[in-house]
Amino acid sequence: MVEKFKKFENYRVFDYVLAGRKLSVETGKIAGLANGSCLVRYGDTVVLACATASEAPREGIDFLPLSVDYDEKMYAVGKIPGGYLKREGKPSEKAILTSRVIDRPIRPLFPKDLRNDVAITLTVMSVDPDCSPEITAMIGASIALSISDIPWNGPIGGVFVGMVDGKPVINPTAEQRNVSTLELTVAASEKKVVMIEAGAKEVSDDDMFNAIMLAHSEIKELVKFINGIVAAIGKPKFSYPSGELDHNMFDEIFEYCEEAVMYALDTDDKNVRDERMQPVMEDIVANFEDKYPDIRIVLPELIYKIQKKIVRRWLLVDHKRVDGRRLDEIRPLAAEVGLLPRAHGSGLFTRGQTQVLTVATLGTLSDAQRLEGLDDEDSKRYMHHYNMPGYSTGEAKALRSPGRREIGHGALAERSLVPVLPSEEEFPYAIRLVSEVVSSNGSTSQGSVCGSTLALMDAGVPIKAPVAGISCGLITEDNGDWMTMIDIQGLEDFYGDMDFKVAGTHKGITSIQMDLKIDGLTPEIIKAALEMTHQGRDEIIDKVLLPAISAPRAEVSKYAPKMINFKINPDKIREVIGTGGKVIQKIVADTGAKIDIEDDGSVCIAAVDRDSADKAKAIIDAIVFEPVVGETYDGVVTKIAEFGAFVEYAPGKEAMVHISKLQDKRTEKVEDVVHVGDAVRVKYIGLDKKGRMDFSIKDADK
Repeated sequence: MVEKFKKFENYRVFDYVLAGRKLSVETGKIAGLANGSCLVRYGDTVVLACATASEAPREGIDFLPLSVDYDEKMYAVGKIPGGYLKREGKPSEKAILTSRVIDRPIRPLFPKDLRNDVAITLTVMSVDPDCSPEITAMIGASIALSISDIPWNGPIGGVFVGMVDGKPVINPTAEQRNVSTLELTVAASEKKVVMIEAGAKEVSDDDMFNAIMLAHSEIKELVKFINGIVAAIGKPKFSYPSGELDHNMFDEIFEYCEEAVMYALDTDDKNVRDERMQPVMEDIVANFEDKYPDIRIVLPELIYKIQKKIVRRWLLVDHKRVDGRRLDEIRPLAAEVGLLPRAHGSGLFTRGQTQVLTVATLGTLSDAQRLEGLDDEDSKRYMHHYNMPGYSTGEAKALRSPGRREIGHGALAERSLVPVLPSEEEFPYAIRLVSEVVSSNGSTSQGSVCGSTLALMDAGVPIKAPVAGISCGLITEDNGDWMTMIDIQGLEDFYGDMDFKVAGTHKGITSIQMDLKIDGLTPEIIKAALEMTHQGRDEIIDKVLLPAISAPRAEVSKYAPKMINFKINPDKIREVIGTGGKVIQKIVADTGAKIDIEDDGSVCIAAVDRDSADKAKAIIDAIVFEPVVGETYDGVVTKIAEFGAFVEYAPGKEAMVHISKLQDKRTEKVEDVVHVGDAVRVKYIGLDKKGRMDFSIKDADK
């Protein structure tokens, strides 16, 4: 290998076995101009991971400008992109969600005062269905950052955990994932868990905790492997100008305004708090602008740090929350259904000053979303969209297209409800939920989960159990002390160390998403968060959701489509559609129904009212009707001929009864036995010698 690539003098290959499959890391050969890069091979999955940083910090910002891009290439699965341009366009929702999953464990490990632009690009070049490209990319991002000169306090590792036959499985194969009741992604350093993302089919707290711990034990060995790579080829980290505030200035201004800020924060009303803070900020500028000319520029960060210090001190020292609640107390709750008369279902969920209105729309299965990505999923019938307009936080912002946060929150709510949805056979509808955040003061994603349960039940969707979502916060001290609190509001999320979001039923967990601002969680903190959120969601289900609507409505809305699903002989599809679609178009025009026919003969009829749906089905039944040899049918004589009578034995189906089969004795004239309009019974004999259908009146009663 070294002889073959002599010109790549720094080319190195590092091998590891992860969950029984080879993981290979190549460095020094590709993307040499990046600060750090590696080509990671896991089975036949290949991901190029590159980390770059700007030489100078970005001016005028008080945050780390980090971007993580998970770049799916369709050639990775041997596909040509659809659409007119035939090239990859904007990232898919799954790519955006993967970027967020990788961003979350990486971000807390950067120095707090780093202001240089940092970009992580993860290009998926080949996909093995048994070896997750998402996990491969996360590992690649960690290695690229670790061996680069970019300041970062990693490495981390990541694994996927499934649950097959009640047992956790690290990095399950595609076949195992199809039967798994758990989809858990865990990222961790050698000592602590940094990120948890999960979807589950009502998995218990204990099973979830054990799966997380199993993942961490596997990751510890993976991190040792990455540290070995760093020891072999890692670069020294570059120095940078600190973006921290001047400590002397902060201490001086904090002492000056401490009492005023404490008074401003001491309310459960966000509007009152903002109103009280405005004169405090104006006073700081007026009194310190001469001494600190840049005070207006650094004021947002200054106020952030002052408020953070006070809120954290209240929690840690006084066990006092901004709104006066106990640490285990949920804000005031309320729930309503049926707010929108023409919508198929609607539910308004209120938790303190967080309000989410979720609206349900039912459609035919042809309304399912079409997908184009690197896996085998090509459509989904359940869609959840989340919107958070500016007015929800009191900001004067124009509407815009959904960003990564909105897409992420919608996907989290979607994942939370999937395990309780009925199957297509039980409920043959496509379902779209839209969560409109009408007021935001913390944990809107979990508010949308609760609103979704209300909307689904109001729409008559027979969900298996109600789902509620709640968040758990965390405050830590340098000495290792910590405390958790339920249902964090905006300030506690903003100034705390964790937002641990858990959704589920009484029985078990359906989703987890953990956002972290510190270097990781211990097992004790994870267990406490799981216990606290379980109690919280039980309280929400029993005290608010079920009192608002105790069970799914027995019938869907009168404005929702009425569905009939059945199958026909695939050979008859052409007859139902007709030449150029003439037959099916006429059925639609005559009944007002929407008709979808699949290649396997599956037919879905949707109409505003049941009568229209039944009428459309009757027409199709008549078209595809095939008589059974030996069976008798009621018919009507439609025409008389010298050689026999024509009888309509089914709607639109006509056959000739020969004169010899009209009666047991010889018949001279057809009119002696039947006339046009007569109701008769006919028996299907089979096909005659010429392949024509042969019916008999005289044998009908035999």
